[in-house]
Amino acid sequence: MLVPGARCSWRRRLPSTGLRSGGPRSNVPPAHCRGVSVAGGGFGGRTASGVLWMTGQKWVSRAAGMLTIVVLTRLLSPTDFGLVAVAMSVVPFVYLLSDLGFTAYLVQVEDPRPRDFSTAFWYSAGSSLALALILGMAGRPLERLLDAPGLAPVMWGLAPAVLFVGLGAVPAAVLRRQLRFRAVALQTVIAATVGQVVAVAAALAGTGVWALVLQTVVTQAVTTALGWRSAGWKPTLEFSWSEFVRMFRYGASVVNVEVVALLRTWAENAIIVAHLGLTAMGYLSIAQRLVQVAQDLTASAVTPVTTVVFAQIRADRPRLSAAYLRSQAVVYAVVVASMMIIVSAGPSVTQVVFGSGWDESVVQAQALALAGILTAGAALDHGLLYGLGRPGLWLGYAVVVDAATVAVTAVLASRGLGAVALGFVGVALGATLLRWPMVSKQLRLPVRVVALQFGRALLVAVLAGGAGIGAYRLTDGLPDLVRILLVLVAVGAVWVGSVRLLLSRALSELVGYARSIANRARRGVNQEES
Repeated sequence: MLVPGARCSWRRRLPSTGLRSGGPRSNVPPAHCRGVSVAGGGFGGRTASGVLWMTGQKWVSRAAGMLTIVVLTRLLSPTDFGLVAVAMSVVPFVYLLSDLGFTAYLVQVEDPRPRDFSTAFWYSAGSSLALALILGMAGRPLERLLDAPGLAPVMWGLAPAVLFVGLGAVPAAVLRRQLRFRAVALQTVIAATVGQVVAVAAALAGTGVWALVLQTVVTQAVTTALGWRSAGWKPTLEFSWSEFVRMFRYGASVVNVEVVALLRTWAENAIIVAHLGLTAMGYLSIAQRLVQVAQDLTASAVTPVTTVVFAQIRADRPRLSAAYLRSQAVVYAVVVASMMIIVSAGPSVTQVVFGSGWDESVVQAQALALAGILTAGAALDHGLLYGLGRPGLWLGYAVVVDAATVAVTAVLASRGLGAVALGFVGVALGATLLRWPMVSKQLRLPVRVVALQFGRALLVAVLAGGAGIGAYRLTDGLPDLVRILLVLVAVGAVWVGSVRLLLSRALSELVGYARSIANRARRGVNQEES
């Protein structure tokens, strides 16, 4: 049985005549159009496997990336990093334009046809080539505008990465649509590793800033090559203008959401720098990075998987609602644990991770950790609306929330970073209240059902955070690493008990993930022995 909403338009051989109705010769739909089998619980197993692989990829990528940075910072100058940082502030936006949201469309569309994939590919290939040239040509004007000597050649050096991203967009969509997150995770890790090795080798050879440029280009090139190999998909020469328009209407909202977020970030940074200076901006940036890493290593892996799942079961609203509530419980549970460790042991965590001199980031990190619990729910709701084909609804929500964030930042910036960070918490809470009726309407559930697990998650946070704060105060005078470990034990013990009592659905899901890991490991051992 195929998941409702995962069908693909293709033409069968007419049974009475044996003649084809103008489509493929086989009765089997093209591989890139197929849904995911749900018979016998296979769909749930694929989902759990996807979460596990994406989580593992996050951990490996973060660890390897940190080691690479440790090496490169000893071989390259701050100017080298600065030039690439300036260029990379533009490149992600170019990546976005080269895809135009078509990948998100292909992942969630209910009834794709082979020509839809080809249409998306030829757009991405053509636009990425044009945008790569534009990126290179923009280097000289930006170099003069920013008074950044050496920026122009770096922009030309990064241009091929844009082309590789465009060429790899559709194969990536094929893999995601089929829930083949094992392939996605492995190719991401392999590509990142190759890019890092090339960067270190180039830096040792004395290439300077080009080591960082090569890292980006090689990583994207390997990712694209492996994506094509794994997807097993080939474009045809078809291009449908009607389908292009349909994809553009969907993708425009996706792109606009990212543009709004980008404008919000620029506005926030400008306000903070104007009121508090670059040093304060640096402290806030470090706090944001700490919280982002914690989110990446916990719940971030759930969202890309559940987005595809939501798209493929959206025709069955009761099943969709049940899947959402399970995912919501898991996301809140795992994020609460990591965020409460930052709240409880913020000073020691900051000292161990970033070293001395970053004490001003502690309060901001603790406040942003509280907001992180709320934004984890936002990430899941974001994926839900994209999976339901409603990016325009999310765009309206994003405009309201991002405008509120900028306004709060402007009002509170003169009072210091602590006030700004607390303002973020207030906006996140207001945004959560705004999402409940929006999400409940889509799922056809009472608002109280959607809100209930949030209330339970907050209670888990209070209990686990209280235990962590108590442990941190009792261990005053001990080494920072020891204090963090003891806080981890205290938070973990209370977290397990409170989650079992208040978010039992999340605990059962996590246990299921653990069993999936054990079963796969056992099968691997048995295969090796045989």
